[in-house]
Amino acid sequence: MYSIGPKSLFDQLARSASIVNRQLSVPALVQASVARNESVLTDRGALRATTGKYTGRSPRDKFLVDTASVHDRIDWGKVNQPMSTETFDALARRIEAFAAGRELYVFDGFAGADPTHRLPVRVVSEFAWHSLFVHQLLIRPTTPVVPGGNLASSPHDDAGDYFLIVDIPSFKADPAIDGTNSEVAIALDLERRMGLIVGTEYAGEIKKSVFTVLNYLLPQQGVFPMHCSANSGQNGGVALFFGLSGTGKTTLSADPERMLIGDDEHGWSDNGVFNFEGGCYAKCIRLRPESEPEIWNAIKFGSVLENVAIDPATGAADYDDTSLTENTRCAYPIDYIPHAMIPGTGGHPTTILFLTADAFGVLPPISRLTREQAMYHFLSGYTSKLAGTERGVTTPEPNFSACFGAPFWPLPPTEYARMLGERLDAHDACCYLVNTGWIAGAYAVGRRIDLADTRTMVHAAMRGEIDDAATVTDPVFGLHIPTRVAGLASELLLPWQSWSNRHDYEAAAYALAERFATNFERFPNVSDAIASGGPSHRQVPRSKAA
Repeated sequence: MYSIGPKSLFDQLARSASIVNRQLSVPALVQASVARNESVLTDRGALRATTGKYTGRSPRDKFLVDTASVHDRIDWGKVNQPMSTETFDALARRIEAFAAGRELYVFDGFAGADPTHRLPVRVVSEFAWHSLFVHQLLIRPTTPVVPGGNLASSPHDDAGDYFLIVDIPSFKADPAIDGTNSEVAIALDLERRMGLIVGTEYAGEIKKSVFTVLNYLLPQQGVFPMHCSANSGQNGGVALFFGLSGTGKTTLSADPERMLIGDDEHGWSDNGVFNFEGGCYAKCIRLRPESEPEIWNAIKFGSVLENVAIDPATGAADYDDTSLTENTRCAYPIDYIPHAMIPGTGGHPTTILFLTADAFGVLPPISRLTREQAMYHFLSGYTSKLAGTERGVTTPEPNFSACFGAPFWPLPPTEYARMLGERLDAHDACCYLVNTGWIAGAYAVGRRIDLADTRTMVHAAMRGEIDDAATVTDPVFGLHIPTRVAGLASELLLPWQSWSNRHDYEAAAYALAERFATNFERFPNVSDAIASGGPSHRQVPRSKAA
């Protein structure tokens, strides 16, 4: 028996494995994955893998080890479920025994483009394609990888402070033995810097585990972690795009007129914004080269397609095929985007956009927010949970996810909201709510807003045109809606004008407003000023702010 830590756990896995492939090159990982029948190559050279029955995240299977040093900081509940140290260690030992005699792949990289706040990460994977996935999504070390062999050592070996993630999908957890809810387990020990991922082949669990770790560590360094994409204009003006999966973060930030900082996860420090990752993880469903050329052209050798249907005769990807899942994905290094900023750092944001895919079809396509409204909508985190992003979701469902990323926040949402408020006060960024969802009716009745129209509105916001435009106040939500955006029809801007029946619109708007108000009762101790940033038709009984 031994005391488990990142180094001892890794050493035991390495000793008992048949082969340990360390820091392999992209061609070597592609070759290994195809040779092992994990994946196939498409006609454009991308690697395509499927993930079995788990084609999205498993949020009900996520655990944090409950130790004295973290207990009082964690927002325990359905998102952050506690696991004892003893249970974690027992699970780790069962994984060690299962992995003995297997071939393993090791990637050593980093999370955080700002060296001041960078986290060394080591990922041990059972699958070669998972190792390629993290190689493309995390920040790659500057030392060259080995074309086809192994490294005897790595800088991480001497650092001693890396975060270890052990990813063994073929191991199935046993709830009766391991204290889990299913065969899947994503267990993170934040104190000892270790993570275990078993039972699921969905590679996104690795990426989101690293995000969760940073969301715990960085606030202790005075850094605000954010679930957002970011880009920068030629004049250096940085824009942030907050939003859950499917709301358009990746698509809108991959803008040929601007430099891409990153597509999903960032930190906001005293120096400005920095990307957590070295790659992008784009949704591919109904991908078109005309509307998303940057993403389309990034799908080539070195990229990893996940759950995309392939024509067996030609090897061509079919991005309209949803037979495996709606949540089709592609992982690629950020330098596959022509206008990527390397390294992924920028100044303080001048524009902040909260993206929501409103399945009710009642929120305006774009509206200007006061500081109080920005704080309210950040805490609310409203969108529609889109098909495929999580297991069991087949049609859009109204969803409130605090800070636009509730499954990834170890701390209480109000802690992240406080950090946003401090930065809004210090840097005076302009904030907007952008609906990338439905207009002219709810889902299955109305239509989804055209991407080209959303881009037009977003560009107008980043140029400051909406901040200075005349507005009307939404009678239900209190939002300030511009009456004119160059190139767009006015009925697109005012949602009630796009519905065929005003009464139906009002009924749907009030129904959504009630959902907002009910959800916000979760935050009884925020200030009355922030609470007033919500729908204006109903006042929720509130206690005084602490």
